[in-house]
Amino acid sequence: MTDKPGASGRITPAGLMFLAITSLGWGFNWPVTKHLVSVLPPLTLRGTTGVVGAALLALLAILRSQSLKVPSEVWPRLILAGMLNVTAWMVLMGLALLWLPASEAALIAYTMPVWASLLAWPILGERPTLLRVLALVLAFGGLAAIMGSNGLTASRDKLPGILMVLGGAFGFALGTVLAKKLPIKLPPLTAAAWQIGIGCVPIVIVGFAVEHSDWTRLDQFDWALMFYSTVIQFCVAYVAWFAALARLPASVAAIGTMAVPVIGVVASAMALHEPLGAGQVAALALTLGAVALATRG
Repeated sequence: MTDKPGASGRITPAGLMFLAITSLGWGFNWPVTKHLVSVLPPLTLRGTTGVVGAALLALLAILRSQSLKVPSEVWPRLILAGMLNVTAWMVLMGLALLWLPASEAALIAYTMPVWASLLAWPILGERPTLLRVLALVLAFGGLAAIMGSNGLTASRDKLPGILMVLGGAFGFALGTVLAKKLPIKLPPLTAAAWQIGIGCVPIVIVGFAVEHSDWTRLDQFDWALMFYSTVIQFCVAYVAWFAALARLPASVAAIGTMAVPVIGVVASAMALHEPLGAGQVAALALTLGAVALATRG
């Protein structure tokens, strides 16, 4: 028996509150990042916020008496997770926002559970169920709705961004499945700090080497958004996510993250005046349906 809240399958109010904080933190970050890539190059932006966020998480882990020590046998798994879950995600999503509205990028990105459910077959031996096959069909329907709502020419122009988001989502899904096969046995904050740090250090190095960043272009509003992207997205939302996982069944927490693309789409429409028409609504419905089926199947 364990005394963890939520381990028995109970849904606690505190767990739902932490899940809501996570969804809001990650959801609002889509329009925030879309704005910031207009004032800073994507690699410099993503790498810098990630490295600072990792340092803050490491400090928080120390304050909560979580050791940062990593056993030698865990390092290969930690590096692999950092490359797939952080480097690929941060780079490809940041670059994709140069071609895509934040709302569309958020929708495509959150097809992750669909790809994870398919990758679980060859890697974990979990054969796809009928629900997972239907999830794949709905996910492709969501992509078609996004491309159809933009018109053929616009879709061609946005194709690099679409492919990048799909690549980032696929990489994250692969990292998630491999984490089940090769678990990283570290305290949650320690694991998150190391993964984000390992994943973002190469990004910031390459960004500083190949991009030209004019930090004087950032005004007070931009710096406030940088604070949000660094502290709220990486620290507050991650801590809330781990707290939610400790208090909710895993399936409930997974389905609860479906609020992230919804918040991203609505927030982007309100803050950035991005389109929110029939095509976007259809894509949202199909994507959420796909994720729901994937997490249930």
